[in-house]
Amino acid sequence: MRAPANPPGTGHVGQQRPHEAALLHVTGRALYTDDLAVATPRVLHAHPVTAPHAHARITRLDPVPAYDVDGVVRVLTATDVPGVNDGGVKHDEPLFPVEVMFHGQAVAWVLGESLEAARLGAAAVAVDYEPLPSIIELTEAIVAESFQGARPRLERGDVAEGFAASTHVLEGELEFAGQEHFYLETHASLATIDDDGQVFVQCSTQHPTETQEIVAHVLGLSSHQVTVQCLRMGGGFGGKEMQPHAYAAIAALGATLTGRPVRVRLSRQQDMTMSGKRHGFHATWRVGFDDDGRLQALEATLTSDGGWSLDLSEPVLSRALCHVDNAYWIPHVRVDGRIARTHKTSQTAFRGFGGPQGMLVIEDILGRCAPALDLAPEELRRRNLYAEGQATPYGQPVRHAERLDRAWQQMLDTSSYDERRAAITAHNAQDPHRKRGLAITPVKFGISFNFTAFNQAGALVHVYKDGSVLINHGGTEMGQGLHTKMLQVAATALGLPIERVRLAPTRTDKVPNTSATAASSGADLNGAAVKDACEQILDRLVPVRERLGATAPWEDVVHAAYLDRIQLWAAGFYRTEGLSWDLSTMTGSPFKYFAYGVAAAEVEVDGFTGAYEVTRVDIVHDVGDSLSPLIDLGQIEGGFLQGVGWLTLEDLRWDAGDGPQRGRLATQAASTYKLPSLSEMPADLRVTLLERAAEDGVVYGSKAVGEPPLMLAFSVREALRDAVGAFGAPGRAVELASPATPEAVWWAIEEARR
Repeated sequence: MRAPANPPGTGHVGQQRPHEAALLHVTGRALYTDDLAVATPRVLHAHPVTAPHAHARITRLDPVPAYDVDGVVRVLTATDVPGVNDGGVKHDEPLFPVEVMFHGQAVAWVLGESLEAARLGAAAVAVDYEPLPSIIELTEAIVAESFQGARPRLERGDVAEGFAASTHVLEGELEFAGQEHFYLETHASLATIDDDGQVFVQCSTQHPTETQEIVAHVLGLSSHQVTVQCLRMGGGFGGKEMQPHAYAAIAALGATLTGRPVRVRLSRQQDMTMSGKRHGFHATWRVGFDDDGRLQALEATLTSDGGWSLDLSEPVLSRALCHVDNAYWIPHVRVDGRIARTHKTSQTAFRGFGGPQGMLVIEDILGRCAPALDLAPEELRRRNLYAEGQATPYGQPVRHAERLDRAWQQMLDTSSYDERRAAITAHNAQDPHRKRGLAITPVKFGISFNFTAFNQAGALVHVYKDGSVLINHGGTEMGQGLHTKMLQVAATALGLPIERVRLAPTRTDKVPNTSATAASSGADLNGAAVKDACEQILDRLVPVRERLGATAPWEDVVHAAYLDRIQLWAAGFYRTEGLSWDLSTMTGSPFKYFAYGVAAAEVEVDGFTGAYEVTRVDIVHDVGDSLSPLIDLGQIEGGFLQGVGWLTLEDLRWDAGDGPQRGRLATQAASTYKLPSLSEMPADLRVTLLERAAEDGVVYGSKAVGEPPLMLAFSVREALRDAVGAFGAPGRAVELASPATPEAVWWAIEEARR
C-alpha cells in the first residue's frame, strides 16, 4: 500500500500523525460512557419491557408485580413523565407508547440495583396486548400505499423530450437492503442529578445538543438545566445522531425520580432489535440513451423504508434524490421520492445519509444497460462523467469536475486496467468454473448538511498563564479522528508544539447549540471555528509581541498579556457561506463542494457455490490538502470496507410470516448478521490521495473524508456483475441482488447460464 504524500501545509497540518487516543484504545485504557457508569456509586440499572408484537394496542400495563422482585427500585411508565412523552424531534416517537409499532419496542423500563434485578423485574411487568395488522415488507407498504412525510420531486429539463431524443430506452426495478450500524459500543447513557436539580447526562451521542433538547422536553425543563457530555464513542456511523436521545431521556427521568444515578446500556441484541438502521430502498426506473451511449433522460421513483416513525427519513430521502446522478450528466431528470411506513425500527442516519442509496440506483442502471448498448461498462461510465460547466439536476454547478476525469485516468494508468482486463478475459475463456471480474466506478459526493442552518459550528479556546492551551469544540469523537485533526489545526494556527494543546470532552455547557457530528462536516465546521478562536487570540497578542520582539518565547508573551489584562480565551464561530436550498422545489446549492473518488476492483467467483474473493482494489480519492493523511487513509479504508459489507454481506432479515414472531428481527446478533472482517479485506488494497486537489474556502484546503469512501465499494458490486456475466452468453444483462451475498451471486450465475 502506498503511503499518502504530505500535502502542502504548515505546522502540524498535513503531518502523518496517529490517532490522538490510539494508545488508549489499544491498551484498553480509553474510557467510554458505560465505563463511567460502572465506576459510579449507587448507580441504578435500567432494563426495557419489550413488546412481542410488530403492531398492537396495549390494553393493560401493571407494574406492581415487578416490585416483588428483589432489587427492583422503580418501574418507569408514561404517568411518570413530567414533560412531553416523546423521544424524537418530529413528536411521533412516544417514549412510552400506547400503541406498539415494532417488535421489541420498549413499553416501560425497570430500574434495579443490578442489571439482573432490572431484567427479572421487566419480565414480571404484566402487559396485555390487542394485536393489530402489520406491514413488514417494503413492497407491502407500497401496495398498501402506507406512506409518511414529504414526497419530494427532483426535476430538470423535459423528460418526455429526453426520451423522444433517445435511441435506446430501458426500464427496470431494484430493491436493496438497509444496514445495521454495529458500532462496537452499543447505546449507553448515564444520568445524575446535582443538589440544585441540574441534570447531567453522559451519553454516547453524535448530537449532544439535540440529546440535551430531548431530555429537557421530556423532563419539562429548560435546556440550561440539562448538560450533556460525550467523552468519546466506540463508533457511531450515524446511528447515534438521533437514536440516543430516548435512552438518555430514560436515564435522566429515572435519575430525577429516584435521586440516584441511572445507567442505560443496551445489550447487542437489544441494540440491534430496538435501534434504527440504514434505510432500505425500492426503485423503479426508465432511462434513455443516444447512439453514443450518453444519458438523455431518467425517470424514477425511489421509495425508502422509514420504519414506524419519521426520524431523519425526510432529509435522507432528499439526499438520495440529490445523489441519484452520482458522477454523471443527465440532461432531463424527474425523480419522485416517498417514505414508506412499516412496522419495523425507525430507520435513521447511516454513513452517506441516503447518498449511497441514490447512487446505487444509477450505478445499477449503467451496469445493467451496458450490454444492451454494446458498450463496456467502464466506457459507458466514462462517456457520461460530468464535465466542467455542467450542473447537477438541482442546479448546483459541479466545480472541479476535471478532477473526476483526472482521477479516472490516474486509476486506469496506475492499476494497469487494460492489461488486467485482457488477462481476465483470457482466464475466463479457459476456466468454466471460476470466473474473474473487473470494474471501475466513480464517486461524486456533496459535502454539507441538507438543512442549511446546521452548517455552523463553535469552539472555545483557552490559553492559560503558562502558555498551555485547552480546546473545546462542538464535534464529537467516535473514532474517526476528529479530535486529532482539531489538535493539528489549533497547534498550527497558534504555532505551538502539539503537546502544548489539549482537547476537553464535548459538552453542551461549553459550546452550545451545536450541530450533529455528521454529514462528513465535522472537520470543516469545527476546524474553522477552532482556527477562528485561535486567530482572535493571536490578534490580541500582536501589541505584546511587538513590544517584546518577534523572538520572544510564547510563554513570555502570554504571561505579559495576562499582566496587561488582555483576554486569553476566545469563542470561535464558523458558518458555511454560499449555501442555498429550496426544499419545496428541490433546487439550489446545498453543498459547499463535492468530494471525488474512483475505485477499481477485481474479484474471483466460484461457479459451484457463488462464493467469491475480492482480490485487488485500487482507490484514488480526493481529500483536498489532507489535514491528517494517516487519519484520512484509515477513513478511506474503513469506509470502503463498510460499503462492501452493505453491498455484499450484510443481510437484514425480518420475519414476514404470519406466525407469532411476525416482525421480529431475525438477524439480531453477530451469529446471524454477517459483518465484513479481515477476511473480506482485499489481499491487495492500494489507496492514493489525489494530488493537486486543494479546496478553497475551507480549513487549510482540506476536504471531508468520512462518508464519500463508502461509495467506492460500488466497484466491488460491479466487478461481481462482470464475473457473473462471464458464466453466460456475451452481451446479456446481469441483474444482481443487493446485498450480493454468495447465495444471491449463485442465483445470478444460474440465471446467466440459462
